[in-house]
Amino acid sequence: MTKFPILVKTSQKVKHPKVPPIRPLRPYEEMVGWDMIEMGYHNVLRGQRKYTREAVNYDLLCEVNNVELWRELKAIGPRPDPARRQAEYKPGPYRHKIITEPKTRSLHIPTLRDKIVQIDIHEALQDIYRPVFVDRSFACLHGKGPIRAALNVQHDMRVARMKWGENAAVIKIDVRKFFYSIDRRVLKQLLAKRFKKLKKKHPEFYEDLLRFYRLLCKVIDSSPEGETGVPLGNVSSQDFANIVLNELDQFCIRFLGAKLYTRYADDAIILAPDKETAREWLAKIKQFVKDRLHLDLNSKTKIFYMRQGVNAYGYKIKATHLELRTTSKQKEKRRIKAMIAKLREGRKTRQEIQQEVNSWLGFARWASAYNLAKKIFAPYRWIKVEGELPYGAISRNRAARRVLQQRNDPQAARQTVAA
Repeated sequence: MTKFPILVKTSQKVKHPKVPPIRPLRPYEEMVGWDMIEMGYHNVLRGQRKYTREAVNYDLLCEVNNVELWRELKAIGPRPDPARRQAEYKPGPYRHKIITEPKTRSLHIPTLRDKIVQIDIHEALQDIYRPVFVDRSFACLHGKGPIRAALNVQHDMRVARMKWGENAAVIKIDVRKFFYSIDRRVLKQLLAKRFKKLKKKHPEFYEDLLRFYRLLCKVIDSSPEGETGVPLGNVSSQDFANIVLNELDQFCIRFLGAKLYTRYADDAIILAPDKETAREWLAKIKQFVKDRLHLDLNSKTKIFYMRQGVNAYGYKIKATHLELRTTSKQKEKRRIKAMIAKLREGRKTRQEIQQEVNSWLGFARWASAYNLAKKIFAPYRWIKVEGELPYGAISRNRAARRVLQQRNDPQAARQTVAA
C-alpha cells in the first residue's frame, strides 16, 4: 500500500490529449463537401478573428458565400476540362505581412474563403497521411506539439545515457529556409505516390483521388513565393512540410537505424552512440536531403556531446530536467514591463495581463523555472504564479494538490491561490 493513495488514483485518471480516430478514405464530395465547408467556416471565425473586417463582410452573406464556394469545389473534375475551367475553384490573392517575433519572417496570408478550403484540406490530409507518418514527428498533428517533442528528446537522452553512457552524441538538423525552398515538383510527386498506393487498395475512389489531387495542385501552384516554396501562413503548408520531411523520417529510422529520433517542423534531433557514427549519419543525411528532396541544411546543423544538453523547441533540454532559454527569460521580462506601462496608461486591465502571463506560464511550467517565475513577477503581487503549489502541480486535481501541499507545508494547505 502506497503512502499517498490519492496520487496513485490521480495518475490513473491522467487526461491524455484527445486524438480523433483516423477516418477511412471518403469520396471527394465528403472531403470538401458542404458539411466540411461549414466546419471550416466555424473554425476560421473562432475567437477574436470573427471581428475582423474581412470576417464581418463574409459573414453578412455567409450562406451565399459558402454555397458559391461549395459549387466551385464541386466543379473540379478528375481531369482538366476547358468548358468547366471558369467554374472551378481558384485560390485568391495573398496578403503579405512581415513579422519580427520570434524572428523576421515573410508571411503570405490567404483570404478567408481560402482558409476554409485549407482547413478542409488539412483534415483530409490528416486522415490520408497519419497511417504513414512516424510517431516521432510532432508538427501539426493531433495531440502533439513542441512541448511533447522536447519531452520526447529528454526521454531519448535518458535511454541513450543508459545504453551508450556519456559518449552519446547529438545530431541537430535544421533545413535552410525550409518553407521557402520546398521543391513543388518533389511535393507533387510524393502526393501522387501516396495516392497511387491508395488507388490499389481502393480502386473505387480513383476518380475522387484525382479530383482531390487537382485541388491540392491548385493550392500549391497559387504560392506567390516564386518557382519554389510554399507560403508560410497557409494551414496546408504545414501539412505539405510534413509530407516532404516524412521521407527524411523514414530514411533516418528505417535505413540508418536511428531509433532515437525526434522532428518538429524542420528541426530534427538524432541521438547516436558516438561522434564517429554521428558524422557518418550526418553525411548520408545531407546527401539524401540534397538528392531526394532538393533541400540544403544550414549552419545550425551540428554534432555535439549529449552531456552539453540540447537547445531546441523552446527549451534547454537535459536528461534530468528542462530549462528555459535565456532569450525566453529576457523577452518575458521586457514583456511584463511593457504590459505594466500599458496598465498605468489605462490600455490594459489586470485581468488581461493575468491571461497573457498565464500563456507564458503554461510554457514555462514544464521547465525548472518556478523560482525564476516568482522572481520575475515578485514586484507585482496581484499576478498569481502558482501560490504554494510545487511548480507543475497545477495540472493535478484538487485532492492531489492538497496532498502535495501538506507534504511541503502543512500550514499552507488551505491557502492555495491556484485554480
